[in-house]
Amino acid sequence: MKKKAIFIINLISGTSDKAAIPELIEQLLDKEKFEYEIAITQYAGHASEIASKAKDENVDLVVAVGGDGTVNEVARAIVHSNTALGIIPCGSGNGLARHLQLPINVKKSIEILNTFEVRDLDYGIINGYPFFCTCGMGFDAFISLKFAEAGKRGPLTYIENVLREGLKYEPETYTVMADDETSQHKAFLISCANASQYGNNAYIAPQASMSDGLMDVIIMKPFGLIDAPQISIEMFNKTLDKNNSKIKTFRCKKLRVHRHSPGAIHYDGDPVMTGADIDVELKPKGIKIVVNSQADRNLRKPNALQNAATELFNEINIIREEISKSRLKLQQWSKAVQHKFDL
Repeated sequence: MKKKAIFIINLISGTSDKAAIPELIEQLLDKEKFEYEIAITQYAGHASEIASKAKDENVDLVVAVGGDGTVNEVARAIVHSNTALGIIPCGSGNGLARHLQLPINVKKSIEILNTFEVRDLDYGIINGYPFFCTCGMGFDAFISLKFAEAGKRGPLTYIENVLREGLKYEPETYTVMADDETSQHKAFLISCANASQYGNNAYIAPQASMSDGLMDVIIMKPFGLIDAPQISIEMFNKTLDKNNSKIKTFRCKKLRVHRHSPGAIHYDGDPVMTGADIDVELKPKGIKIVVNSQADRNLRKPNALQNAATELFNEINIIREEISKSRLKLQQWSKAVQHKFDL
């Protein structure tokens, strides 16, 4: 029997035009394997409603066509069921798709769907909100709020907010409880990662796996302007976990965090206001996802944004080094002058 599939398209997510996608599905989807229909979302939350109905009707495959928000909406409606999630990534970040090494190309994504290779993977819940890629509190949740308020989408808007707000943001103090151990941290952010990246190949947790039954917890300590370029480079180069001076990482299944007052959290980039207490839990093997069987997890080539960002941060580092050298020369000159006057 043919498998039943439904494609849920969010026309307003991301930055790309999706008008041609239905025709590409008709052309490229394996009709001997699938019978399908297309549903266009009409309002926030509609994708979850469509996916939930599909799950109840035992549809084999529900495909999210959109960004990380659309993927989250669809995925949370079909957890712990026999309905598999497919992804045609058309968003501004595409964090989950990039972690799974799904192609950021509609035609190639449909080819992946035709293989229908399904794996049971993990997902998480933060204060009742399911997440499949990352969640967190602190600066990344704050930026998610600013990004949502900006009205514009895309990586440039995100970077603008990071650069503008980063210097003004005040780190918070958190009490962190995991595996019967309690510790206190003043942190720039705390991120819980089921998958490795935020999106656009910015790796917050380079070693994270969606099949190990654990989430990677990243506690980023406060840092100054002089450290920001290096931390950014490490995120794009997948070496952030090696920064022992500014980053503390560990793995756990459950996490409880207390902060002094209510504030923002985010789940897969979507911000929400919540209380002072935050509970995060991983649900092992809780969702079926169509994966790329040909993906080589060890070979992730940098994209154009990565290359541009790395070049920018390298230039900042060069300028920073020149400033440091100038300061050193000024200090040496000042000491020399003082020495002469002392004599």
